[in-house]
Amino acid sequence: MSIPQSGGGPIESHAQLAEYMEAGCKPSDDWRIGTEHEKFGYCKDTLAPLPYAGKRSIQAVLEGLRDRHGWDPVTEGDKLIGLTKGMGNVSLEPGGALELSGAPLETIHETCDEVNTHLREVKDIADEIGVGFIGLGAAPIWQHDEMPLMPKGRYKLMNDYMERVGTMGRSMMRRTCTVQVNLDFASEADMVQKLRVALALQPVATALFANSPFFEGKPNGMKSWRSHIWRHLDDARTGMLPFVFEDGMGFERYADYALDVPMYFVYRDGKYIDALGQSFRDFLKGQLPALPGETPTLSDWADHLTTAFPEARIKKYMEMRGADGGPWRRLCALPAFWVGLMYDQSALDAAWDLVKGWDAETREALRVQAAIGGLQAEVGDVKMHDLAREVLAIAEGGLKARARQGAGGLVPDETHFLNALKESVESGKVPADELLERYNGDWNGDLSRIYADYSY
Repeated sequence: MSIPQSGGGPIESHAQLAEYMEAGCKPSDDWRIGTEHEKFGYCKDTLAPLPYAGKRSIQAVLEGLRDRHGWDPVTEGDKLIGLTKGMGNVSLEPGGALELSGAPLETIHETCDEVNTHLREVKDIADEIGVGFIGLGAAPIWQHDEMPLMPKGRYKLMNDYMERVGTMGRSMMRRTCTVQVNLDFASEADMVQKLRVALALQPVATALFANSPFFEGKPNGMKSWRSHIWRHLDDARTGMLPFVFEDGMGFERYADYALDVPMYFVYRDGKYIDALGQSFRDFLKGQLPALPGETPTLSDWADHLTTAFPEARIKKYMEMRGADGGPWRRLCALPAFWVGLMYDQSALDAAWDLVKGWDAETREALRVQAAIGGLQAEVGDVKMHDLAREVLAIAEGGLKARARQGAGGLVPDETHFLNALKESVESGKVPADELLERYNGDWNGDLSRIYADYSY
């Protein structure tokens, strides 16, 4: 979850809303890659989720990273709720999952080095205090009541609101993890093409990274339960955004969409003010019930943009949001997948040619079926396995064309980061399929085995 924004003067015209996002446009030489990934922490002896405080806790991990590895603290009130170092930060998800929001980097080689360093630092602290971390899309065993709510004002407000607008919002907050990549765009037209491709092909990422076939101690009938949860969270702020594919799409149209997303909060003087369900349009007119007579700043708008949760979203960059959290190799594969599609124009054009004939119903059906069947999903004449193979070939071509070297020039490009996905396409099996095989095979239905066998 995003940290509060700061800076930015008052909003004096409606045009500033679109201009805020458009200010993210930059030439291709300045495009960067920002990877975010979440993982569940647990006590090794009991396999219980980590509390916020105590000897074996999220707080203890944060303090260890601060004291031993040079991270600077982020506090809310008197609570340590995150860390920063350079352009990266470590934050807490509502149920205590630990998230790295990586620095904007030039290559996937650098991104993967960053992931390695982070996981090594976390393991250094975790091993010492008897804690483990595991990468999955959903908590496999834990019940809702076992999951603590982290001491952040934003989360308390969201928790209170979720049951009013959907059936699975609290499950999302406490018991799901994802891996995401944040990418740049050059212009409004570039943003539109990328967002259309991102939304249309997000189900392919959901299928390839599906890694949540268990929930509350048993198989749940899905390959990506996390994706299923997101479909039942809050229709006003989630989904596949059909309007993006309509004529007239641009920053202004996305701003209009975001204005219609009900508010969660306004952040003032270190505190979250309850604005649940209220309208940012009213805020612009000085008529927000939470702050009568007050009008928003650009930082309020930046905060509000973080409360829309579509499958791909726009801020000053674009976020890809469709993948389950997972094992180390896939933390590097996710940015490789999207960078290959998005950062080479020939690849982006080929990806758009692949999906431009689909209607909104097809895109939504692919989203639903990807969560259920992974690579076995089918919608009409679209077979996910074949689609994934074709998309992966386009991504590989894009990475070859980028030709960003690693290891001092010994590695010619970034294509090897796709190997885990190529193995899935070759075998037809995604991580969820492997987990189910283990559950029905050598684990003999003992789901507790997942912690020893799949932790970092």
